[in-house]
Amino acid sequence: MDRIDAMRAFVTVVSEGTFTRAADRMEMSPQLVSKYVSQLERHLGVRLLNRTTRKIHLTEAGASYHQRAQQVLNDIDDMENQLGDLQTQARGLLRISAPVSFAIRHMAPLLTDFQKAHPAVNIDLQLNDRKVDILEEGFDIALRIGHLKSSSLIAKRIAPVRLVMCASPDYLQRQGTPDRPEALGDHQYLRYSYMDVDATWSIHRWLQNAGSDMVSNNGDVLVEAAIAGAGIALQPTFIAGSAIREGKLRIILPEHEPEPMALYAVYAHRQLLASKVRSFVDFMDGYFGEPPYWDRFE
Repeated sequence: MDRIDAMRAFVTVVSEGTFTRAADRMEMSPQLVSKYVSQLERHLGVRLLNRTTRKIHLTEAGASYHQRAQQVLNDIDDMENQLGDLQTQARGLLRISAPVSFAIRHMAPLLTDFQKAHPAVNIDLQLNDRKVDILEEGFDIALRIGHLKSSSLIAKRIAPVRLVMCASPDYLQRQGTPDRPEALGDHQYLRYSYMDVDATWSIHRWLQNAGSDMVSNNGDVLVEAAIAGAGIALQPTFIAGSAIREGKLRIILPEHEPEPMALYAVYAHRQLLASKVRSFVDFMDGYFGEPPYWDRFE
């Protein structure tokens, strides 16, 4: 018995749900897949699967073995892919999901420079502020902004994301400049509907008390509204930085600024990264500077 082949047959049966579908995926007969699994069970001395005419069910031993076996197979594939990639140029179609405002403002130079360095990689960039399901929707990489929670995905920190409260000089002259958080209740707050509020943001409690005549799921719209004098916006500097630098917006209550978030490259740990994915993640690392160029306005 080839233990690796048997292990792979078992893991494939579990992931596909039936011996027939596993056989199709492995391009072998269902009888051979069943033989591999039976040999593995005899070798281990335990039953891994309970089989019925319609379904298979993992035993307790099978569930424990499956987790470890999947990791072993991933490690083997990772090692082989890494060795192969030493001789393989990054190539193929790289599908990327990215937040709308960040991509429009900052990704074109990055993608252009990356393709100059890796001309065999084609780019399919899809803009969306919702959190896409990377595996279900077929993306190689998703760029996400926030404080990421633990998951089965791999996240590489690319750049810090600073949030500032800002308003136009005209608005502050008309309405006054708040000198403490409690004063925000007397102002108009331009609310971003996708804001992932951290429980530690004390400033958000005060912003909740502010008037809110405008809500949008796009930060660019809110920043432009702030420039036009509609109220106070809480937005990342990668959107508001240029307006702050040009004097169109002023930062208020900087001492109450929320803790910075971060821009992450998120990708699945599928048997290991293809060269195109690893090359893009490595290329992004440090590309925007530290601090990033959009924060250089003070």
